[in-house]
Amino acid sequence: MRMISKNSWRNYLYIVPILALSLAFIYFCIGFTAVISFTDWNGISDSWNWVGIDNYKEMLTDSTFWLAVRNNVIFFFGTVFPQALLGFLLAVLLKYRFKGSNLYKTIFFLPIALATSITTAIFRIILNPATGDLNNLFRTLGMDWAAQSWLGDKKWALFSIIMVNIFQWMGFSMITYYAALMSLPDDVYESAMLDGAGFWRTTFSITLPMVRGTTNVLIILGIVGSLKTFDLVKLLTNGGPGRATAFLNTYLYEKAFKDFNAGESASIGVAILIIALIMAVLQVRLSKED
Repeated sequence: MRMISKNSWRNYLYIVPILALSLAFIYFCIGFTAVISFTDWNGISDSWNWVGIDNYKEMLTDSTFWLAVRNNVIFFFGTVFPQALLGFLLAVLLKYRFKGSNLYKTIFFLPIALATSITTAIFRIILNPATGDLNNLFRTLGMDWAAQSWLGDKKWALFSIIMVNIFQWMGFSMITYYAALMSLPDDVYESAMLDGAGFWRTTFSITLPMVRGTTNVLIILGIVGSLKTFDLVKLLTNGGPGRATAFLNTYLYEKAFKDFNAGESASIGVAILIIALIMAVLQVRLSKED
């Protein structure tokens, strides 16, 4: 049997701190949440009763839960793929290093550096139905019919949140793709030019397949990010009007801090974790098949 040397054991010691922190702040919390999801704890009292799967039954029969799932799915498809496409096209253009390209990179990346509270405050002003810049622009152009109550109308509230999220995170996709493009070999493009391939043919037939790994990473991050979405919705619409923009995390928040039902809130948290794992595993499997 091969013996593990003293130095090998010493190498494992380097991961002990991060392992201990992960156990304390991640896995313990996940386990505690899972246990609480089977109780009727209100989040305040020192005791709780075991209720089995009642919280999960209540969650699955609540129409608000399925509305939140639907909104999260729409939000995912409405943000992740447009962000990836726009970020990819911007990265391709900025790769040519034309005059002012560094300035444009900074401008597109800037929204990521802003706190969500600042971004939402700006867009609440822009999207104000009476005095907002967007509606004023439409009115100036004689397009009064296009002026809407963007955050107060059930038809437009979710769409508005999606647009704000794309604005906020498109720069992240751009920078990620830009880093990937910088590692691609130039001889591939030289051969494509000799074969007469134009810009669009080169972009979608050569460049895009070569950064497939980056696309897969962005999709997985998008899955996790869309399921974690809370502050953007809370600050823009607070889940309204009505429940038109209810998300899984806003639904969880209401159960925990408005209804004081920590047990059912924990069951929603477990459901979010399971959905995230399933979607991430499916994405990884699909990417391997490609």
